[in-house]
Amino acid sequence: MNPPESPLVQWRKSTHSGAHENECVEVAELTGHIGIRDSKNPAAGHLTLARQHFTSLLAHLASQP
Repeated sequence: MNPPESPLVQWRKSTHSGAHENECVEVAELTGHIGIRDSKNPAAGHLTLARQHFTSLLAHLASQP
């Protein structure tokens, strides 16, 4: 289970989500880690990654066709 979030956490929607898309992802800085969640269901929780793993994930996704 994820630890409780600080009320100061600023979730940001991915710029790739678009204005009318249903596949929306949000990210937030979580004290040295990065949180990733579904913007349509934020109460379902979030995935927490170390910054280095988040960077690796982004690099991997960017290399996909």
